[in-house]
Amino acid sequence: MLQETLAQLRYGADEILLELDLIKKLEENRPLTIKAGFDPTAPDLHLGHTVLINKLKQFQDAGHNVQFLIGDFTAMIGDPTGKNVTRKPLSREDVIENAKTYQEQVFKILDPDKTAVKFNSEWMGAMSSAEMIQLAAKHTVARMLERDDFHKRYKGGQPIAIHEFLYPLIQGHDSVVMKADVELGGTDQKFNLLMGRHLQEMNGQKPQVVLTMPILEGLDGVQKMSKSLNNYIGIADAPDDMFGKIMSISDELMWRYFELLSFKPMAEIESWRQECLAGANPRNYKVGLGQEIVARFHGEQAARTALESFEARFQRGALPDDMEEIQIKVDAHGLGIANVLKAAGLVDSTSEAMRMVKQGAVKIDGEKLEEPRSMILAPAKHVYQVGKRKFARIELILD
Repeated sequence: MLQETLAQLRYGADEILLELDLIKKLEENRPLTIKAGFDPTAPDLHLGHTVLINKLKQFQDAGHNVQFLIGDFTAMIGDPTGKNVTRKPLSREDVIENAKTYQEQVFKILDPDKTAVKFNSEWMGAMSSAEMIQLAAKHTVARMLERDDFHKRYKGGQPIAIHEFLYPLIQGHDSVVMKADVELGGTDQKFNLLMGRHLQEMNGQKPQVVLTMPILEGLDGVQKMSKSLNNYIGIADAPDDMFGKIMSISDELMWRYFELLSFKPMAEIESWRQECLAGANPRNYKVGLGQEIVARFHGEQAARTALESFEARFQRGALPDDMEEIQIKVDAHGLGIANVLKAAGLVDSTSEAMRMVKQGAVKIDGEKLEEPRSMILAPAKHVYQVGKRKFARIELILD
């Protein structure tokens, strides 16, 4: 049983520090305290965030106590992890509003009756300035500069604000207060997670085990999933959008998503991979992944409807019912197709529009457009499609 639990916890993880300590804790046959912290820096979570939450669920299903920490205090400091500049701190109002949505969204995965939601302002807000100085005295500047992003900025002559050094100290102090047995975080959080071990030892506690999870790539398969890069799948996305985005990922990236997002047994996923290597169509498994993810956040019926809508739209050429209708005023000379698509919001720039036309990804009334410099004359009303998911009914009228 222990080996089965360990195999499940290892699956998809990047690193466990120290695994021997984890085995010893598990052998104590008691519910462990499992901690993961999230700063409410944006109102919605995306699938990249759920990589950690899924691992929390595995611990929860194994009978351990999950503590979901909302860093409402640390969010007002701003952790620059992975950034080469000081991150802008949020206002108290933004933090509170974002924290509300986090609580609503996380329980689509975790069992609310078995999850303790904590806010680190509870203890950090009560800390005196003298106590904060005592906390700061437990680490050195030299050790802080070992953190990769701090080191690069220091060597590059980029500013580091004093308050940024407090962030890993506070994250570590959270582990002391919560008496964490295990803390989960992304690979970019390793320094902060180890700080928890350091401070726990200094406070006479058994140090927590650190389990790091990989950073999930976004839809492009290159950059990490991020709203700012517009390569994300939000867990609050509409079922059709969520399913369509999953179907758009590459076959290679699909296995990465299975590994980090699916709750299917490891052996089953591996058997599917072998079947694909033997010639099976990866699309069939991608449909299963899309169904699983949509059902998790919207229910089984929504997943079935999303699949039916997808098949109707892309296999039988049906058009979406909620297609946006747009009017664009033009003069007698008309408007270039790139400008039409940009004005309608189907692309972000005219250069992207021309690139999509060259790739054969633009259709007008179902017919593929071949010429990227085509002019559209008014009056005219057509259905425009960019890629697999973007549609608009655009009417050009004379100004």
